[in-house]
Amino acid sequence: MEWYHFIIHGRVQGVFYRKAVSQSMMKKHFKGYIRNLDDGTVEVVAEIYDEDFGTFMEILREGSPLSHVETIDYEIIEDAEFHADGFEIRY
Repeated sequence: MEWYHFIIHGRVQGVFYRKAVSQSMMKKHFKGYIRNLDDGTVEVVAEIYDEDFGTFMEILREGSPLSHVETIDYEIIEDAEFHADGFEIRY
């Protein structure tokens, strides 16, 4: 299990991307958060087990019907000090 930091680029703000992703993440019992950034991208921080990484990425790529994901940048967060009980939208 690792904590990851993602930045999602594309048409991902104002198209219900955060809501759709957060609902899918909650159904799959992922832990973390999603939020819009000022530059038009979306940030996701999440705890992911290796065997669930592919599913997690599929959810990020799918988004909402109106969204269009161009690229997803990510990195493992070393020495993460995050705690999450579920998956939430942050503002």
